[in-house]
Amino acid sequence: MRSRDLWQALSARRYLLSAWPWRATAYLVTGAAAGAATLVGLAAALVVGGVLTVVLVGLPLLVLTVLAGIPLARLERHRLRLIDPAPAPARPVRQPPATGPWPWLLTRLRERATWRELGHALLFALLLWPLDALAVALALAAPLHLAATPLVMATAGGGEEAKVLKQWTVTTWPAASGVAALGLLLLALGGYALGLAAGVRAELARVLVGVPGEGDPEARVVELTRSRARLVDAFEAERRRIERDLHDGAQQRLVALTMALGLARLDAPPGPLADQLDKAHGEAGRALEELRELIHGIHPKVLADYGLPAAVADAADRSAVPVDVALELPGRLPRAVEAAAYFVVCEALANVGRHSGADRAEVTGGHRDGRLLLRVRDDGRGGADVAAGSGLTGLADRVSVLDGRLSLSSPPGGPTLLSVEIPCEWTERFG
Repeated sequence: MRSRDLWQALSARRYLLSAWPWRATAYLVTGAAAGAATLVGLAAALVVGGVLTVVLVGLPLLVLTVLAGIPLARLERHRLRLIDPAPAPARPVRQPPATGPWPWLLTRLRERATWRELGHALLFALLLWPLDALAVALALAAPLHLAATPLVMATAGGGEEAKVLKQWTVTTWPAASGVAALGLLLLALGGYALGLAAGVRAELARVLVGVPGEGDPEARVVELTRSRARLVDAFEAERRRIERDLHDGAQQRLVALTMALGLARLDAPPGPLADQLDKAHGEAGRALEELRELIHGIHPKVLADYGLPAAVADAADRSAVPVDVALELPGRLPRAVEAAAYFVVCEALANVGRHSGADRAEVTGGHRDGRLLLRVRDDGRGGADVAAGSGLTGLADRVSVLDGRLSLSSPPGGPTLLSVEIPCEWTERFG
């Protein structure tokens, strides 16, 4: 439900007897009060910040003034509940690449939602709250003053006269009663006017600070990014499940079969049967080795148990080219990031062994400024091309899914340098 509930209430016969006129009035009155306070606060912050800028103290205050729209937008979304039962969630924003106030500030300053909310704050402080106050004054205060004319005449006027809106003088009771009847009629019409004004204000607030509609391109981009991250997590979870099932199921059965064939071969007398058992035992052993390599390729156990540095060191030990590893990570990273980085290193080392003619390679990296940085370098002949079917195109796509970047520098004659950057945060720290 949107604020169209208010529009439906306006067309109902019992609108004036419902709570909607009161809720609309509360929405406009609180808007006028909040807008006036916002105007005073923004003006004071700009004046103080401008004066203190000469000593650089005012710069942080001016930056915080830019962020003033964030709490005001949150307040506006809460106020919308006065006339709209449906929640008004905030526009989706990106998560900071790291914890701390500085990454959060930089992320929010790059968000369109931040500047949209600042625009709402300025519009609210300069234009909207006076309109709210004017609507309440015309639709409620003036009719109530007219309706109270007989009371004013009886008390303040001594029963002889009364001032109507400080403009006209009423000297007879029939005239005072007529003015009161007119005030009641205008009060009823004012109830509808308040509902109309509150409904328009609610729609405007939803456009500026509420969640965008289904066709909003910005919302679609954010939602696609989030769904992409969920798919990556689901993919990694499925890989780990397959690796676990193969390791604990098929591999254990194959080990048992290999042992059974080995025992049967020892017990069998020399002859054709023993030869067949020996052949079957060898085939089972080779199948077990292939299965172990398959499990390791799906998701190596060392990566799951000990993290990326240990897994990269293991891959370097199995490389055909000697590899020096200098990867400093004091903690665990998200599993999807670790998996992507590991398979990039494995593919890069495999390419070094197959195509580069290098005598030595090195893997370096670490975590800085909320990003995982990896470098794979070799002293080979160079001339590598991602588009030439080296296998790195798929890895570049995988890194880009995590909002990362993969770049390759490989001039003819070498050296070749593969660089990977993936934004991420720690999930836990070692030690």
